[in-house]
Amino acid sequence: LRIWMQTLVPPVITMTLYFLIFGTMIGSRIGPVSGYNYMQYIAPGLIMMSVITSSYANVCFSFYATRFQHSIEEILVSPTPNVLILSGYLAAGVLRGLLVGTLVTCIALFFTKLHMHSWFLTITSAFLASLLFSLLGFLNALFARNFDDTSIVPTFVLTPLTYLGGVFYSVSLLPSFWRELSYANPILYIVNAFRDGVLGVSDVNIYFAFGMMTFFIALALGANLYFLEKGTGLRT
Repeated sequence: LRIWMQTLVPPVITMTLYFLIFGTMIGSRIGPVSGYNYMQYIAPGLIMMSVITSSYANVCFSFYATRFQHSIEEILVSPTPNVLILSGYLAAGVLRGLLVGTLVTCIALFFTKLHMHSWFLTITSAFLASLLFSLLGFLNALFARNFDDTSIVPTFVLTPLTYLGGVFYSVSLLPSFWRELSYANPILYIVNAFRDGVLGVSDVNIYFAFGMMTFFIALALGANLYFLEKGTGLRT
């Protein structure tokens, strides 16, 4: 929050440009998707995209910075348990993700109307997504050897999967081969879980989507605690 000009404002500006370009300029030439105009359809996807990227970046860069500056040693010599170290960074990542998501939602309301289908599904999916990608960001920071390594996963993995995760389109519109291939993208399920909470429409089974998020959260949590216990990336 002390550096809100770097943490909160940039994603809001980026998403505003997405709404202007894809929603207003291009969306006006595209017909309804799943019963909603194009702007309404992409709004939940853009909100979730901001939550994912912000949560991941916050934990990844902040934890790697403590390693790079060797300030992590001050925590390691204290009696602070590993679960508390991890919880602190996760809390920050989730908070930033949800704050950015809330701000982007407010921006979206200037461009379109969003009728909340289920507050429970919306809040739960946003929280689980931010928690999952905070965990993945922490894992990335543990293994990063330099600052370049902190950007490899977001650039070459996270961004492509997000753009191909049904943010800007419904996979039902794709040819059968590409539609089946899209079902292997985990971000597709996260985006659609959030879209179902907002609009009540989804390209995937919602129960499976939430089950998948819970499974990967448990897997990533266990991996992070294991590597923290081993001192991976912390002790040289």
